[in-house]
Amino acid sequence: MPLNFLKTKHFFHPNSDEPFYSLLESSVYPWEILSEIASFIDSLGPLLSHDLFDQIGENIWVSRSATIADYATIKGPTIICENVEVRPGAYIRGNVYIGSDSVVGNSSELKNVLLLGRVDVPHFNYIGDSILSYGAHMGAGSITSNLRADRENITVRMGSEKIDTGLRKFGAMIAENVEVGCNAVLNPGVCLGANSVVYPLSCVRVSVPADCIHKHSGELVSRV
Repeated sequence: MPLNFLKTKHFFHPNSDEPFYSLLESSVYPWEILSEIASFIDSLGPLLSHDLFDQIGENIWVSRSATIADYATIKGPTIICENVEVRPGAYIRGNVYIGSDSVVGNSSELKNVLLLGRVDVPHFNYIGDSILSYGAHMGAGSITSNLRADRENITVRMGSEKIDTGLRKFGAMIAENVEVGCNAVLNPGVCLGANSVVYPLSCVRVSVPADCIHKHSGELVSRV
């Protein structure tokens, strides 16, 4: 599979009305955005409508239509958009943008991430240094591993080809309408194409093309 598949345009399809449009458009590969998340949130937060958003802490902006449970921990900079549900025990560590109609669930932890919208991380998930596009769903206990054991730079692998990202911390890039099964582990630098499916209990080491199923053995099967 050519490395062209890994370009930002294949993972996210923003339009000019979305606040992160220019951020995504500025990149060739989506992981280039990770270092810009904090400054993006810091710049956008003060511009949000005072009629629609409340600033509840230092660099923390929350939509008035969002539901924040007791015992959730939120650190800035963070933006939580319309109709988001943050459940008890969630830990939002900062540099986090949670797009509209998303769910951050019990004991789920977010750090330096963009959830573009309609994203579910509902049960015991760790999402770090990652971007999840519209309609992505993480099954219970599934995580994005974002640091190699040897602390070396993270390489994105696609088939027999690979790219050195130059990053020490990089979780996953997850395209639109992806389903990740319960207790699956996405190794550092994994990219999942649109409409792909990852079996429960899988360890995903190599990026998965769009419209494919990743089975336990690592076998890829087309959905179309």
